[in-house]
Amino acid sequence: MVKKTNAGGFEEKLGKLEEIVGKLEDENTPIEESLALFEEGVTISKELSVKLEEVKRKIEVLKKDAEGKLKLEPFEDEEEDEK
Repeated sequence: MVKKTNAGGFEEKLGKLEEIVGKLEDENTPIEESLALFEEGVTISKELSVKLEEVKRKIEVLKKDAEGKLKLEPFEDEEEDEK
């Protein structure tokens, strides 16, 4: 189970993750702080991944059937179909 970080929307969490990456890339960041940032980044990354999977399951795509009529079908990931 993913431990949730502070509340915020997807974009806010993505921004926080980008901020963390920037600090980790800074060679002046102390090792203790880097470790804490890394752990926070992993947690945020997992939360974002879970959210993306939730959204992916909700997506519906319009497709034409054999008769040329549009119909709603669940989103299917081509990568998952190949597995």
